[in-house]
Amino acid sequence: MCSYGEPPLRTRYVLPFVAAPIQLHVLRRTVREQLRGWNASALADEAQLAVTELATNVIKHVGSGAPATLVLEPTEDRLRIEMHDTSQKAPTRQPQNCGQECGRGLHLLAAMSMDWGAVVTATGKTVWCELPLPQDGPRLRVHRASTVLDTYQDLPGTLSGLNVSRPPTGEESATHLIADLLHWLAAHGGDPDTILDHAQAHYEAELDKAG
Repeated sequence: MCSYGEPPLRTRYVLPFVAAPIQLHVLRRTVREQLRGWNASALADEAQLAVTELATNVIKHVGSGAPATLVLEPTEDRLRIEMHDTSQKAPTRQPQNCGQECGRGLHLLAAMSMDWGAVVTATGKTVWCELPLPQDGPRLRVHRASTVLDTYQDLPGTLSGLNVSRPPTGEESATHLIADLLHWLAAHGGDPDTILDHAQAHYEAELDKAG
C-alpha cells in the first residue's frame, strides 16, 4: 500500500509503493497534496497524468505487484518526476500508428514534458520526465526557504546537529532559524519586532494578491 503523511522538509519527495491498479488513485492524491504543499497546484493535473502513465507502464511491463518508487523533485523552473522499478529492460517508444495502447504512455510523456528519458541502473531502471513549473511568487519563496532550511539543518548546533533522538520537524527547524535571524538582527542594531511586523505584512499582502 502507498503511504503518505506530512510533507518532508527537504524538497525531494520519495514514495515507495506497490505497482497495482488499486494504487493509482492513491498516487494521484499524493501528487496533488504534495504539489499543494509546494504551492505548485497549477501543475497538479499534468503531474497526476504523468505519474499515472509511468505507474501504469510498470504494471504492464514489469508486473502487477512489483515494487516501485515515485520521486518528485521541484527546481527553479521545473518539476522532475522519476519512476524507479526493478526491471532493467529500458522502454522504447513505438511509432504512433502501432496501435491504440502501443507506446501510449511514452508518447504522452514526450508531448507534455520539457524533457524525458530512461536510465538503466544496477537494481533496475528509472524513467523520468520534467514538467515546467509556473513562475509564481509564493512557489519561488517556498523553494528558496526550503533551500535555506536544507543548509541550515546541517549546521553545528542546530536540532539535526545535536544528535537528538528524532529528526526535527519542518516547524521546529523554521522556528530555530527565525530565532537565529532575530539574534543576528539585534546584534546588527536592528529591531526584531519591527522586522517581524514587516515580514508579516509582506506575507499577508502576497496572500491577498494570490487569492
